[in-house]
Amino acid sequence: MNKIFDRPLYAYARSPDQDTATPVRHPVVVVGAGPVGLALAIDLAQQDVPVVVLDDNDKVSFGSRAVCFAKRTLEILDRLGCGEPMVEKGVTWKTGKVFHDTRRIFEFDLLPEGGHRRPAFINLQQYYFEEAQIVRIRDLQEAGKPVEIRGGNKVSAVGRQDDHVRIEIDTPEGSYNLEADWLIACDGANSAIRRMLGHDFVGRVFEDNFLIADIVMQADFPTERRFWFDPPFNPGQSALMHKQPDSVWRLDFQLGWNIDREAEKEPERVKARVREMLGKDTKFELEWVSVYTFQCRRMERFTDGRVIFAGDSAHQVSPFGARGANSGIQDADNLAWKLKLVIDGTAPESLIESYNRERIHATDENILNSTRSTEFITPKSGISRVFRDAVLQLAQHYPFARPMVNSGRLSVPAIYDGGPLNGPDDAALPPRTRPGAPAEEAPLGEGWLLERLGGGFTVLAIGVEVPDMSELEGIPLSVLRLALVAGPELGARYLGAAPGAVYLIRPDQHVAARWTRWDKDGLKAALRRATGRA
Repeated sequence: MNKIFDRPLYAYARSPDQDTATPVRHPVVVVGAGPVGLALAIDLAQQDVPVVVLDDNDKVSFGSRAVCFAKRTLEILDRLGCGEPMVEKGVTWKTGKVFHDTRRIFEFDLLPEGGHRRPAFINLQQYYFEEAQIVRIRDLQEAGKPVEIRGGNKVSAVGRQDDHVRIEIDTPEGSYNLEADWLIACDGANSAIRRMLGHDFVGRVFEDNFLIADIVMQADFPTERRFWFDPPFNPGQSALMHKQPDSVWRLDFQLGWNIDREAEKEPERVKARVREMLGKDTKFELEWVSVYTFQCRRMERFTDGRVIFAGDSAHQVSPFGARGANSGIQDADNLAWKLKLVIDGTAPESLIESYNRERIHATDENILNSTRSTEFITPKSGISRVFRDAVLQLAQHYPFARPMVNSGRLSVPAIYDGGPLNGPDDAALPPRTRPGAPAEEAPLGEGWLLERLGGGFTVLAIGVEVPDMSELEGIPLSVLRLALVAGPELGARYLGAAPGAVYLIRPDQHVAARWTRWDKDGLKAALRRATGRA
């Protein structure tokens, strides 16, 4: 039987659009059937926004590529209807261990508190991630939702107009044209759409190379993230080890700058490195090998008229910290509901500018953390290395030094502090659920809070009487009332010392505004602001 990444999952099939005399207009066309493009397509289809996904391939990604998926990403996937199969397939973990040469310096717990439905992280090969998304799309198609994936469709030209985008597409049977009200470029770090429109990245490329080796082996190593500074099997460099499903292990070796990249990918050279790390008698098979360079870069803007960039097409960060795919999924999460409101005519087109501002804010935060990680892992001067090694020595014995050890600050969701859609805040409520923050999970006795939020605007009332509402200011709205006795986690995360609270939650589960009492006029104003009409 072929492996999942060897067989077509959305093979080329001729579309009726190829036989029309004039180009067919679609509300949304997504270019790229990777994790970000598929997430966006699912989100839009669930909201009944017609979407066509174009991809020049017909298979899921080869190699595990993105492998660490954070709790916030899993919560988004739950809302998209495909979180459960990913968690069931993935390897769950929350513990990280840091080593200096052969000595364990310390370990950390990424989710020390209880009351969360999803784990801190799962490890899952990207091809399984994409497969679960495609299965979800097929389920949506069977339910009559307006979503389509066209494999073997390569975008060869893009033309911007005031109110649409014209797209030329190459297929095995020749080329044809489409029009899109909105074109979303999710076509990766080497984005053809970005190049066609004359855009480039700004930022830094770090002078270092890293080797990824995904190997298949039977081993009883613990399920945790293991990171080495200056290990004996890779002296003067670093290394990383992760467990994945199907007995696949991700090994990551720092190589340095002046190397022969092709030579380093030769199977025998890779196998020699693995044996140095795991022992000469270790039995394993190579599944995938790649060499990459640290990059922390982004586009100056993520929008260009009616063309919008998301995921790696808009930004790149170093893999240490698992910020690439996780931030891309959050791009899709931020964008889909805004497109829905604009397409429906419920919000002005200027609402899309808030995607640009909020996700650039998130990207700059990711780039800052990735840059700091990179500079700690790969010091570029003698004094920087002396400082790094001194921190590692201290961290083994003194807790105060451990926060300074940076082996890759792991992905957390962005909080849109000062964001353009944020409404009023009451300082009596806990800072962790302030406007701009993603709503925090909490158990409700039966079920979980987040499964009752998202997809539309929600008024969350905890211990405060609020009237029934199905819409306000022309925006569909639901009301979720919870008693103060719902659970200690709910109180700690949403009330603090306050006797009650009212939250306005956006469709992407981020907090838009909050009060300690019912305020209808305040809610109206916050809803206008959250939909770009303030």
